[in-house]
Amino acid sequence: MQATVRTYDPATRSGTVFLDDGTVLDFPTRAFDAGPLLLLRSGQRVNLAVAEGEVTFITLSTFPMP
Repeated sequence: MQATVRTYDPATRSGTVFLDDGTVLDFPTRAFDAGPLLLLRSGQRVNLAVAEGEVTFITLSTFPMP
């Protein structure tokens, strides 16, 4: 699923994204750490893996998903 970064906290490596329908989802540190990213900025398009309503992986749209 695709989304747009809403917020990102580099200290905790967690944040929030907007889904295309406007829904806001939180992503935890473990979702960020599961991918190859070093940082994110507001407005970036990202791909997400979601399981049971929780984001489990986040990466840039140009990077492959696991």
